[in-house]
Amino acid sequence: MRVQRQDIIDAAMALLDEVGVDGLTMRRLAGALRIQAPSLYWHFASKQALLDAMANALLAEMVLPPDGDMPWDEWLRAVATDFRHALKSRRDGARVFAGTFPAMDNVLRISDRIIATLRAAGADERVAVRTLFTLQYFVLGFTIEEQATMPSTGGHGEGVDLVRVAQQLTAEQAARYPHAAATVALLASDDDDARFRFGLDLLIDGLRGVIPSPIPS
Repeated sequence: MRVQRQDIIDAAMALLDEVGVDGLTMRRLAGALRIQAPSLYWHFASKQALLDAMANALLAEMVLPPDGDMPWDEWLRAVATDFRHALKSRRDGARVFAGTFPAMDNVLRISDRIIATLRAAGADERVAVRTLFTLQYFVLGFTIEEQATMPSTGGHGEGVDLVRVAQQLTAEQAARYPHAAATVALLASDDDDARFRFGLDLLIDGLRGVIPSPIPS
């Protein structure tokens, strides 16, 4: 029986948790599906096409808040938080999503709602689009770094141990670069959720200068 497109995406997501994005190859995926590698190309012309579909699949579970239930800034904060959770649901999820631009249902659904919400709040089209991508870049960058310093989903991989990095700093380095050394120590003990909220609050505070109005009720 010929493998279906969704079967390939499901298998790729499972394999991603096992081997990470660097270990995810078309050959390895074909082996997991017990098919020949050329069969994959009936559905995906390249690995990048597969990554696009996987990026779209990462957003499948995102449920956006209803329109008019909250001011635009609270709405945007909720969406950004859920986006981060979606990326963290899979090993290397943020790296999979970064660099893709899939014109697929989940991506289009979420992008369209964000732009519509911002336009309803008073943003012009350019501000709304720039806000969409600025928010995306912040969440992606934060989550890529976050996932690099934590054990992967399913317990595979060790991640970067910031405590060990801090301990490896020599006394000479700490004396020469005291602020950098203090930063490493702080990151090792800091709370990722609190740091994410801090950055997101700064971003949204800046946006209030160009999008001052609440969503009309």
